[in-house]
Amino acid sequence: MSEEEVYSPLIKICGLSRKEDIEIVNEVGVDYAGFVINYPGSHRNVSPAKAYELASGLDKSIRSVGVFVNQPFDLVAEMLNYGAIDVAQLHGDEDESYIDVLKAMAPEGEIWKCFKIKPELANDKALEILRESERSLADVVLLDSGYGAGLTFDHSLIGRYKRPFFIAGGINAHNVSAVVAELRPYGIDVSSGVETDNMKDPDKIKEFVRLARGAFC
Repeated sequence: MSEEEVYSPLIKICGLSRKEDIEIVNEVGVDYAGFVINYPGSHRNVSPAKAYELASGLDKSIRSVGVFVNQPFDLVAEMLNYGAIDVAQLHGDEDESYIDVLKAMAPEGEIWKCFKIKPELANDKALEILRESERSLADVVLLDSGYGAGLTFDHSLIGRYKRPFFIAGGINAHNVSAVVAELRPYGIDVSSGVETDNMKDPDKIKEFVRLARGAFC
């Protein structure tokens, strides 16, 4: 069997907020389910208690990801240490010292860090952020264009990236096959690309997962 036939990116559906969302990700069998926690600026926002309630309904094969924007160490560490979430995704201005402290507070927890490459950035600045992300202490890095707005950055800037990464930002059923073929990411993170009227759309999720996993079949 060729490498192309066995390769398949991990898939994370982010911004889950309803019981119906849990039911559909369980049905299609994604790898990660994300919850935006304590971020009122997002229509996907849920409380820590709600995130735990929803994550408790996930199939055991699906790992839960808490998405945090500039939250206190104690909250993130507590949710990791007590199994409320499997992964903490840092999506704000958290720096390397924040990651270092969080690792000490939750030594068994998995930490992801999002690096935002906004479409309007000059190429030299975007490349600077990419190089910074390669050196991150985070267990996994996520390359995104912003805060779930559905915008895409210039993927050609990624070039020969030196570590596994998740890709996000403006990915949907129309372009996911091309993104997978071009970048061969470790994983794909989608939120707005599988929504209709700000709600997760079961049909869009099914189609997205089918295309993402079928890119090399």
